[in-house]
Amino acid sequence: MSDLPFDGAITRFFEDEAPEPVRKAIKSAKKDSVLDPSYPYRHRMDKDDYKDTLEALQIELVKCLSWVRQTGQRVAVVFEGRDAAGKGGSIKRVRENLNPRAASVVALSTPTDHEARQWYFQRYIQHLPAGGEIKLFDRSWYNRGVVEHVFGFCTPEQRNCFFRQLPEFEHMLVEDGIHLVKLWLNVGRAEQLRRFLDREGDPLKQWKLSTIDVEGLKKWDAYSDAIGETLSIGHSFAAPWTVIRADDKRRARIAVIRQILSGLDYDAKNHDLVGTPDPRICGGPDMWTDNANHG
Repeated sequence: MSDLPFDGAITRFFEDEAPEPVRKAIKSAKKDSVLDPSYPYRHRMDKDDYKDTLEALQIELVKCLSWVRQTGQRVAVVFEGRDAAGKGGSIKRVRENLNPRAASVVALSTPTDHEARQWYFQRYIQHLPAGGEIKLFDRSWYNRGVVEHVFGFCTPEQRNCFFRQLPEFEHMLVEDGIHLVKLWLNVGRAEQLRRFLDREGDPLKQWKLSTIDVEGLKKWDAYSDAIGETLSIGHSFAAPWTVIRADDKRRARIAVIRQILSGLDYDAKNHDLVGTPDPRICGGPDMWTDNANHG
């Protein structure tokens, strides 16, 4: 019996089932190297530059939240992405210096029997921001488009209904004054597996692993198909998707914060610092389409 979670299933997948290019990339990788050959940077962002930029942008987030509270703005940020793409780490960097009474995380568990009998969007509505609040959704209503579909947790008819209702649902949120930001974080296959192996071997990170993560390793192509369809249908003028290539966590976190801040005209904003996210790793759905299966 292995002491590793799920009896070492991730290590077994790496050794016995992972595509050879993926295994080779992981075995030959150095600590700060980026595994995806299509990623525009070969190494992670310099640690000191990252810390300095992150601190400066976190000060901007504090200024932004003060403006949100004073003016009664409502901000909802949806974080979606491949498993191990860095959603939780990005959310942590966004929120860690903000007043938790006004900036909170929404991370819903599996629906209860009662919730499963409701209108699909219903349980998310009660968590939308009120005036003066920022809500950070660690996964969202987009579960139906990807995870539920890949694992058969919803029927094709339920998913089609979701897609039909989705544009109008998000349009109503925006029309009512909610500033909606939708972020899709993506990683290459080798980087995803490297992060899973790291979690498997670290007792302080093992809690992050789930059955869905383990079984999902075998469903890369099914995920790719579902993601492409979901990004295409869910992308609209009122509620566009921003795709961030997150193979380098440091660059991804900086891009996440810049994308959130760039769309808000808060008081005393440092426009030169905020700027726009790095276009080499951040863009619309085409950013995912062009790079989804590398690595």
